[in-house]
Amino acid sequence: MSTERISVLHMPSIALGPGASLEAGHHLQALGVTRVFLVTDEFLQRSGLIAPIEAAVRADGLDVVVYAVPTGEPTENSMREAAEACVASGADGVLGVGGGSALDSAKVAALIATHGGTLRDWINAPLGGARVPPGPLMPVVAVPTTSGTGSEVTAVAVLDLPSDKVKTGIAHPFLRPNIALCDPELTLGLPAPITAASGIDALLHAVEAYTSIPYTQRPKPASAGARPNYQGAAPMADIWVSEAIALVGKHLRRAVADGSDIEAREGMMLAATAAGIGFGNAGVHIPHACSYPIAGLKHAWSPPGYPGEAKFVPHGLACAITAPAAFRLIEPAVPERSRRAAELLTGAPVDVDDHDAFARALAQLIADIGCPTTITEVGYSEADLPDLVAGAMLQQRLLACSPIPVGEAELERVFRESL
Repeated sequence: MSTERISVLHMPSIALGPGASLEAGHHLQALGVTRVFLVTDEFLQRSGLIAPIEAAVRADGLDVVVYAVPTGEPTENSMREAAEACVASGADGVLGVGGGSALDSAKVAALIATHGGTLRDWINAPLGGARVPPGPLMPVVAVPTTSGTGSEVTAVAVLDLPSDKVKTGIAHPFLRPNIALCDPELTLGLPAPITAASGIDALLHAVEAYTSIPYTQRPKPASAGARPNYQGAAPMADIWVSEAIALVGKHLRRAVADGSDIEAREGMMLAATAAGIGFGNAGVHIPHACSYPIAGLKHAWSPPGYPGEAKFVPHGLACAITAPAAFRLIEPAVPERSRRAAELLTGAPVDVDDHDAFARALAQLIADIGCPTTITEVGYSEADLPDLVAGAMLQQRLLACSPIPVGEAELERVFRESL
C-alpha cells in the first residue's frame, strides 16, 4: 500500500488585534453579503458584548438578524433550531460571535441554509449520514470570544447527541469560515474557570496535533478530494502548533490569574488560533476521543464560573481530565516530540532520559489553573468505564490520528488512570 506524500495546510484569512471584531461589516460586504444571520449565545447577548459588533455591521449598510443559541454545549436540538432560523431569515451570509458553541452553530446554520438536508444527514458516521457538501457554503465570518476552541479557523462543528449519550461532529473543508476576526478585547474579564477550560483546550489541540501519526504513514488518498481533513502531523502544521504550545506556557497562568491582562489575553488568542490552524489540518487523538463520552454520557456536574445552573462538562475540561494518562500511553511511540512539547510548555530543557516530562508538566498546569484532574470529580466512577470506553471507540475519525493503535484495552487504561 502506498502512503501519503503531500501535506496540505488550509486556513482562512485572519485579523488579530484589539478592535478586529468591529471590522466584520467590511469583510462581509467584501464577500458579497447583504443580509447577515448573526449567531451568538444568550449570555453574550444579555451581557451587551454583541451590541457594538451588531451596530458596526449595520453602520456598514448590512441588514442583521440576531439569533442567540442557549449558553452551554450545543445539542442536536439547538443546532437544528439555529439552522431553521437561518433558513427562515433569508440571510446570504453568517456572522458567528462567541465561543465554540456559537461558532460551530454558525457553521452548521450556513451549511443547512446553503445545501438543505437534515442535521443527521451531515453528522459524521456512524451516528449520521456523513453527507458531503456539493459546494461551498454561504460566507461565514467568525469572531471568537474565548481563546480555546480554534473554531474560527477549523472545518469541524461539534455537538451533543443526548439521545445517543455522546458527542460527535460534522467535518468538511467547506465548513471552515472565510475570515476569522480575533479580538482579544472580547476576552477581557472572562471568568477564570472559563479562561482555564478554554485555554487547556487550545493546548491539547496543539499537542495532540504535534504527536499525531505522521502524515507519511497515512494511506495515499485515491484523489486530492479524498484526502481527509485530519492528515496527521506534518511540517506546516508543526510550525503553528509548536508556537501555540509555547504561547500557552507563557500566557495561560497569567490570563487565569488576571482577567484584565491584555498581553496575556492577546497571547492566548493567538495560541488558540494557531492551534486551530494546526490541529484543523493535522488532527487530534486520544484525549479528544475520550472527551466526547465524558461530556455526553452524564450531565451531573455544574462547572464553576459558567453562567446559569446547567450541568455539563465543558469541552476543554473533558479533554484535559484524561490527557496526562493519554500522553503517558503514547510517549514510547513519540519520545522526541513528547520531550520537545515539554520544553516548549515549560521553557526549560528536558533530559533525554525523562520519559514522563510532558505528562507531568501538563498535569501541573491543569492543577495550577484549577481544573478537575479526575473523572470522579465530574460524576464518573469505575462502574462507568465500559460505557466511557464504548463512547470513545465511536470516535474513530480521531483515534485514527493516534501515533499508536488504540482499542478498548488502551482506552480502558486511560480512563482507569484518570479516575
